[in-house]
Parts: sequence; structure tokens; C-alpha cells
Amino acid sequence: MELRVLLLLPLCCPGLQAQTPLPEESRREGSTLTVLCPYTIQTGSPSQKVWCRLRNRLCEPLVETTYSMFYEYQNQATEGTVTIEDDIERGTISITMRNLQVQDSGKYSCGSHLNTDKFFPLKTISLNVFKEFHSQELDTLSVQCPYSAQTYSTTTKAWCRREGHTLCKTMVSTNYPSTRHYSKAQQNRTSIQDDTWDKTVTITMQKLQEQDTGVYWCTRNTYTGPIRIMEVRLTVSKRTQQYTARESDMLHVQCLYSSPDYRAVTKAWCKVGAGKECAVLVRTDQQPSEHHRTAQPGTTTIQDDSRRGIITVTMEKLQAQDSGVYWCALYEHPQLFRIVEVTLDISNGSDETTLSVTANTSQTTPSVNNASFTTTAPPKRSSVNIFILLSVFLGILLILALTSVITLCIKKHRQPRQGNRQAEDIYDKPEDTAQFQSTERMESPENDSKDLKYVTLNFINQLSPEEPLYANVGQSQAAEKPKAETVEYANIALKQLPANNKG
Repeated sequence: MELRVLLLLPLCCPGLQAQTPLPEESRREGSTLTVLCPYTIQTGSPSQKVWCRLRNRLCEPLVETTYSMFYEYQNQATEGTVTIEDDIERGTISITMRNLQVQDSGKYSCGSHLNTDKFFPLKTISLNVFKEFHSQELDTLSVQCPYSAQTYSTTTKAWCRREGHTLCKTMVSTNYPSTRHYSKAQQNRTSIQDDTWDKTVTITMQKLQEQDTGVYWCTRNTYTGPIRIMEVRLTVSKRTQQYTARESDMLHVQCLYSSPDYRAVTKAWCKVGAGKECAVLVRTDQQPSEHHRTAQPGTTTIQDDSRRGIITVTMEKLQAQDSGVYWCALYEHPQLFRIVEVTLDISNGSDETTLSVTANTSQTTPSVNNASFTTTAPPKRSSVNIFILLSVFLGILLILALTSVITLCIKKHRQPRQGNRQAEDIYDKPEDTAQFQSTERMESPENDSKDLKYVTLNFINQLSPEEPLYANVGQSQAAEKPKAETVEYANIALKQLPANNKG
């Protein structure tokens, strides 16, 4: 259902007068607004409820409740992104506006009407839909402020920064009054451009810095004063790096920037003093030499590679007094525009060198977001190195011990068993003792080198049991110490021979 009827506001409206100044509802672009309008419950048929936008004392209906052809009350209706719902039992009108846009900013009212063109307001508000931007230093902000067709195109447009609740300090404005189609003006880093055919004002802020964070208005001038077209809330974050080094170290800092935008701009390395001013320590030359520009005062040097967009700063032989906050910056005399802020902490030689880097990233200029640090320091013994050396030494000892144990076990396993001393079968008998007739040796049939199992001695003459038996052994066997291996058994038996065998 299209709502085309304009509801006339009464000349004397207590409801509106009681709400002057109007309460303001601020919402970020893309968010949702919900408004509750209470009313007095009346007997009889409920009246139609409406949500309308106020312009020039006229109420332009956006959505309203209706009666069907059967006179049934439809207490809920939706038009586009706006919904109205009438709670008859509680006497409350609920309005919801979704996906708010900047052009939705304005004055709104909820009320009722009884089949007439007159509108009875219940509640009126001022809606402010603002844009929100999050940028990083050196980024560029571009904002478009569309204005309505009812606005005179040639009125002066301005970009101002809000100070307090009502005061807005003008930063840049167009050159109107004029009848020209195109108007542009620039002040410092901010420019404004008004295209009267497209009815759009474009604001550009370059080389953003952290101090640019704030609330801005795009306005148009009228005979009663400036009127806000759009509100912008800007947050600018700085890129920071933190570094800790020792005395006599060397510090290398690399700052990346957008080469196409700032290739020809002089770069500088400065130190922030007590008064928050940054004193330039070293800067690149004014006249570039090909693509590398170098200046070397003292122990600090700076080099600009404009092709790749890299600034390299080197500080040699750091001292304790070098601790502080530094900027890698664009230098446009007498202004400095920070690229990266570096916090440097120098400790004495007994402390260990540590490196802590915290970098923020940008969504608009990725090539400008990184900074890198390197340091060159003399080698130094530490508890960590001693622990590593001790661990390696103990590991080597453990490996040698295991190797020795394994070698001994293998040798012992492979060593052959030594047989017992071979019994000598040579026998010297005294005068009256008979000679050996034969000597029989019974050994293990499996291996001739094994221990002697049985020995049988046969005598020619019969020996008396009382006569002793002697056995001669070799000198080498008699002198040496018996070996660890022992003879299991050695049995010697005397064989009785018949008397008639002796001649």
C-alpha cells in the first residue's frame, strides 16, 4: 500500500511544544532503531496509528495500521524496512526501522488519525544516522554527503569539527554563493567538493594523524545558520613498535609507506621530547639522487628506497640516553606526519637482548603497515648456552658408557670355552713297577676340543694296590695357574692282569 497522503499538523500542537527541543536518537549507519509510543486506551473501535516523517510542518506517512474491507483492524503493517505494531491491550505503538542509512536522518513522529487529514502526534524524535570510520595514520579519508533536492544547490557547504554539544568549528567550505556547477576548496590537508548536479558534497582528508580523531559534520548554510547534513565519527590509530636492546647494540628500523603517494616527500627520523615535540635527528636530502637518498649525521643514518616505499634507519652503538620515543615520519617543513612510532628501551650490557614488536594493520593501504627491526650484538654466554653444553657433554658420556657395556657383552658371548688340561699318558714306573700296556682315551664324540670325559689306563704288570701311581705332566702345565674352567670328572681304574702273562 502506497502512502501518499500528507497529514497536516495542527497549528497549535501541545505534544510537539512539550518536546522542544526534540530528544535525539543517534544510530550508526546499518543499525536498527526501535521506538515505543504509549497512548491512552479508549473504548470503542481503535484508531489507526501512523509513523511519519516531518518536513515543513507536514507529516509524510511511512507506515500505518489499517482496517480491512470487512472492518477488521490490522494492527501490524510493514513498508520497506519500517514496521509498525499496535498493542491495543497495553496501549503502546512499536516502530522498528532496520538498516538505517544517512539519508534517514531527520524528525519523525508517531500518532493517530480518525479518517481525517489531521494528525494527532503522540511522540516526536530527531533521528541522527552517522557514518563511522576507523583508519590508521597516513590513510586518506573520503566521505560523500548527499543532500536532498529541496536544498538550494548554490548554498555554501562546509566541513566542520564538533567541539562540545553544539559548537562546530569550520575546517573548509565551498566558495558559494555562486551559480557554478562545480565548486572546490582546500585548506591544509582537507578539501571539499560540491557537485550540484549529483547533489553530493565530497570531503577528503589526507595524511590522517591520531589527533584527527573526532566528530565531524557536513553542513549547509541557511539564513538561520548551518544545518547538519551528515555526521561522521572518525577514529585514527597510530602504528606502534616496541624494541628493547642493550648498550653498544646496533638498531635497524624499516618503515613502509605508500610509494605512489609519498615517493617525493622528504622522510625524517625524530625523537619526541618532553614538550611532545619531535626533534629531527636525521632526514633524507631534499633533492633525490635516483631512488636512494642518504644522510649520515653522527651514528644515526636514514635511507629511503622510494621504489619499494621503504625507509631504513640505523642507530649504531646505542647508549642508555638513546632510550625514548621516536617517529619515522614524512617531513613537510615545518610539519611532521608520523608513519610509525617506535619506543626504544636501552638496558645495560648484563641484561639479555629482547625484541617486542606490536604492529597495527590498515585495511586501506596494506603496503604502509609493516615495520621490521634487526639487531647486531656481540656473542654472549648465558645460562641457556651453559645448559645446552652440559646436556651435550652428559649425552656423550652416556653414549660411550652404553657402547662399552654392549662391547663387553658381545665379547663374553663369543669367547670359546677352554677345555681342561689334557692328562698326560706318560708314566715312569719305578724298578719294580710295570709299564703301561696301553692307554685309551674316551672323549666326547661331538667335539674333540671339549673337556676330557673318561681315561682308561691299562698296565702290563699287575700293580699292588699299595703301590702309588704317578703321572708326569708337561712343565708348562705344571707351572701355570689352573684356568677358570674345571674338569667335570676324571676316573682312573686299575685292571687286574693274570700272572701267566708275565714272561
